[in-house]
Amino acid sequence: MIDPASHEAIPSPEGATQLIDTDYEIGQDNINYRRRFVFELDIHNVVFSVSAIGVVAFTLLTLMFQNTLEPFFTATRNVLTSNLDWFFLSAANVFVLLCLALIVLPLGRIRLGGPDATPNYSYASWFSMLFAAGMGIGLMFYGVAEPMGNYTAAFDGPVVGPDGLRTDWAPLDGAPGDPLGARRLAMAATIFHWALHPWSIYAIVALSLALFAYNKGLPLTLRSVFYPLLGEKVWGWPGHVIDILAVFATIFGLSTSLGFGAQQASAGLNFLFGWPATTGAMIFLIIIITGIATASVVAGMDRGVKLLSEMNMVLAFLLLLFIVAVGPTFQIASGFFKNLLAYGEYLPALSNPFGRDDDNFRQGWTAFYWAWWISWSPFVGMFIARVSRGRTVREFLVAVLLIPSLVSTLWMTALGGTAISQVVSEGLTSVQDAALELKLFEMLAHLPLSWLTSLIGIVLVIVFFVTSSDSGSLVIDTIGAGGKVNAPVPQRVFWATFEGLVAIALLLGGGLVALQAMAVSTGFPFAIVLLLAAVSLVMGLRAEPRPD
Repeated sequence: MIDPASHEAIPSPEGATQLIDTDYEIGQDNINYRRRFVFELDIHNVVFSVSAIGVVAFTLLTLMFQNTLEPFFTATRNVLTSNLDWFFLSAANVFVLLCLALIVLPLGRIRLGGPDATPNYSYASWFSMLFAAGMGIGLMFYGVAEPMGNYTAAFDGPVVGPDGLRTDWAPLDGAPGDPLGARRLAMAATIFHWALHPWSIYAIVALSLALFAYNKGLPLTLRSVFYPLLGEKVWGWPGHVIDILAVFATIFGLSTSLGFGAQQASAGLNFLFGWPATTGAMIFLIIIITGIATASVVAGMDRGVKLLSEMNMVLAFLLLLFIVAVGPTFQIASGFFKNLLAYGEYLPALSNPFGRDDDNFRQGWTAFYWAWWISWSPFVGMFIARVSRGRTVREFLVAVLLIPSLVSTLWMTALGGTAISQVVSEGLTSVQDAALELKLFEMLAHLPLSWLTSLIGIVLVIVFFVTSSDSGSLVIDTIGAGGKVNAPVPQRVFWATFEGLVAIALLLGGGLVALQAMAVSTGFPFAIVLLLAAVSLVMGLRAEPRPD
């Protein structure tokens, strides 16, 4: 047996905070086991057991019945996005408004960890980690694909949606026959999906976890956020259900992203080296990259996740600078500001959940994205919380909400704007006609040093793949260990391995449709959890001592 507190590493608050008085001790419901020099476990009796059994059972059943599950996954995704689109849009709007309010209200002066707490990471390291974990794979996959698809749709042509199916639709009213209007609407609709709304979802989860762990003295796990609403019941079955939902949401949200990453990396390798772009090749990639992610998880936060995140941000920044320099530089520079203005102009209409007639755009893109971001939120939120101690609420929200939104806008403007210019100004159609996973490489093929930049693109996809998997494994392990942030290595290895296995099972059982279906399925119940968490967050902040 091991000491239940031996893996507890959450520092005590520094200065006056409103600690929550509870008899619960972190790890009191854990199963602790150690075999000398061989194996060690420290797992929450209920959360780990139910989550692990559920994930293993789902993986086995999907592999056993892979040939018959695709219609089920397709129907599941379609039913949820078509009937609950209003709910996803409304929930995301609530999160944005709350974050913006907290930035300007006096509550924004509260410091995470207490008034005397200091940050553990520099701004550069902090931002690199939160951004790489937040949406790295998505930006690589959709950086060209979504602006190009939205432009084609707005110009009144056929478009490939996020499910890979071609359909005729236009966001809002479109801009048929008007290249400038279509470009403007395309970029506004793209930024809408990658700016304030997704980052506000992450910010609510991260801020809630950080507040209740670092200021209130509770375990760093989702159930702790609900103490103002549930009291001591959070340590019983209501809390178990919340944490189990968080594990499932994280597993399936990550698996969706890993599936996208494997598809794009495989397509890029085929584009450059003739690597077979088959399901088998994607599975091989997932196995290799999951192995790298597992090694990073074993290395830990500072030696693994931090170094990989910083390396990836440098590579992404260099690729961005190169595209700005050799692409339509003036259009990118001016387009950044024009696109922000267009985003602000179209934001009320794009975020409106009712009375719209652009069903395919609202349901096929927006509802899926919001469900995907929500399913990622336990993982990204807890990861951001772990590296954000010492920041004020205002500083935290500006960094987590506004700065990544601006960087995402610049990224989409550079990559997507370059692709649109190749079509409009140069008459090139290869980017427009390419499959979603190939659009990035087709765009780079028409720029100098295309072989090198495409190779860098593949490396970025793979390393973003790794940083998402390893940071996600660390977070799931924290939840499965009852809030202990440095749980034994075998548990991290288990979760990292099964993230890859779930992605493989879903690819075999229905491809990207299956991946999206599971992200949406777990995103819906967790959206309800997050709305309640927002209420609890405000209650927790109001109870904190106000800085002078």
